[in-house]
Amino acid sequence: MNSAWQQITLSNLPLYQWRSASYLYQLVGCLAAWRRGSWLMQWGETLGALLVCLVFALAPFVSNDLVGVLLFASGAFWLLLTLSDEAGAGVTPIHLLVLLYWAISAVATAMSPVKAAALVGLVKLTLYLLFFALMARVLRSRSLRSGIITVYLHVALIVSVYGLRQWIFGAAQLATWVDAESTLAKTTRVYSYLGNPNLLAAYLVPAIALSLAAIFTWRGWICKALAVIMFGVNSLCLILTFSRGGWIGLVVMLFTFLLLLFYWFSVNLPPFWRTWSLPILLGGMAGFVVLAVLFVEPVRDRVLSMFVGREDSSNNFRLNVWAAVKEMIADRPILGIGPGNTAFNKVYPLYMRARYTALSAYSVWLEVMVETGFIGLMCFLWLLLVTFNQGWQQLRRLRELGSQQAFWLIAAIASLLGMLAHGTFDTVLYRPEVNTLWWFMIALIASYYTNLRQVVRD
Repeated sequence: MNSAWQQITLSNLPLYQWRSASYLYQLVGCLAAWRRGSWLMQWGETLGALLVCLVFALAPFVSNDLVGVLLFASGAFWLLLTLSDEAGAGVTPIHLLVLLYWAISAVATAMSPVKAAALVGLVKLTLYLLFFALMARVLRSRSLRSGIITVYLHVALIVSVYGLRQWIFGAAQLATWVDAESTLAKTTRVYSYLGNPNLLAAYLVPAIALSLAAIFTWRGWICKALAVIMFGVNSLCLILTFSRGGWIGLVVMLFTFLLLLFYWFSVNLPPFWRTWSLPILLGGMAGFVVLAVLFVEPVRDRVLSMFVGREDSSNNFRLNVWAAVKEMIADRPILGIGPGNTAFNKVYPLYMRARYTALSAYSVWLEVMVETGFIGLMCFLWLLLVTFNQGWQQLRRLRELGSQQAFWLIAAIASLLGMLAHGTFDTVLYRPEVNTLWWFMIALIASYYTNLRQVVRD
């Protein structure tokens, strides 16, 4: 059974054999001589990290087109680094599953009923995956990892502070985000620079997890105090989005973070706290949520609206969209209609209910199936399985080594689960501001694979 699990999760995959037998991999290092003579490329990893920082620094404030240009530049630079890399290190089982998912998406594009539109989606997916490859490479360095995380946390703090300002001074609601007949109809839902409260909530889930990890990782009381402020401000801003999916994602993320935190510290806890610390933490968290629901009227109304079915306009909208999407999947169950919202917008009108236009499937799981079919969904689940298994393996090894860098890994695992929980009821995951963070978390987990195999450069 253990051997079967290791094969499924690619835990003992002999990547060195694949590298030696791959014709494509032989291209790695073909520009090594040029790199040795280039002064600028001596700083290749640092330049790659700067490109990643630039994406995270600008994503909440600029147009998607500019983010696309930056992603293209990042992908081109990753290719240049790889072709000029003497070592050629960095391929992990996660990379292989990402490549397989891209290949399935390419086949789905070729088989799509709207090939031109699906090709647009495939190009976007390719840019995200190249960005993942660059991040997985540069994040292997402890200093670069810390720098990129710090940049993202400071940008997220700016976004959250502006969101709190909207709550204090008010902000125009750019769309009908709450049922007009609800008691929350006139409640301000903050959206900061992102223009959508659900999108803002998804953007902040990784920020909350990483700021919580920074409390344990950053050195010095000033830095730790800053991390505490970031955690509080980001959490409050997410709550004030009144995004039900965001709240679910926050609870799942915190629950996962506490479980992994308990695992990390349990080995050094006295017997009493080893037994009772986790129940106390989870009980306190559950009690806080219950008290908020019972005594804070806006929170209570928003939570209860999850269970009224079609009586809530947002619920009713999603149920109608999901019904249409299921018909789309039933008609093309194997490989779907091809990747991207452009392809979705071409096909969905043929199935939609009257007055229920949509730009996406409003569920990550349905979106994956409608784009790449059952085959794509199986690959996506396999990718998640391998990613979480790698994260768990690396966390166990880091605990044995006592490395404080493990807290970033805990944050990445917790963030992915939180974003998936939110994504079950929304597809803001596919927006550039959030999709880049999704691949950031996966790249963060993948980056530890090489480090630990080389006895941790950290």
